[in-house]
Amino acid sequence: MAYRVEFTHRAGKQFSSLERSVQLRLMPRIDSLSENPRPRGAKKLSSSENLYRIREGDYRIIYQVQDEILLILVLKVGHRKDIYRTRLE
Repeated sequence: MAYRVEFTHRAGKQFSSLERSVQLRLMPRIDSLSENPRPRGAKKLSSSENLYRIREGDYRIIYQVQDEILLILVLKVGHRKDIYRTRLE
């Protein structure tokens, strides 16, 4: 079963503000979450039961897996130096 991938408003704005070359690098990684929401290398974040982080070079994608409704909700996208500075909402 394939999961649906959605961005929060904030994550969508963060993604849109990235350079086009970075977006093109991150998009296949985000799309692949629909088939495998917990890929090899995904790290479970200790702050919550269903939050995960994946890396793509110097960029991080923080997302929530909602198994009961087959949804991947992308919460934050950004450079590693900035991604952990603000709280998740």
